[in-house]
Amino acid sequence: MKYLVIYEKSKTGWGAYAPDLPGLGVAAETLDEVKELIREAIDFHLEGMREHGDKVPVPSAKTEYITV
Repeated sequence: MKYLVIYEKSKTGWGAYAPDLPGLGVAAETLDEVKELIREAIDFHLEGMREHGDKVPVPSAKTEYITV
């Protein structure tokens, strides 16, 4: 599956979350670190959902850039 991930820069580093997986988010000092962490977190989260018999959400979030 292919989930949308949002990366956000802050004063102290980077954060990332997947809108289709509420409550799942990570933070790190660098973009490379946060990319690795979010991938691991998504894998771990989905594995846990499957093990508990929970329905895995179908990716539905979309993104678009709008010029103003």
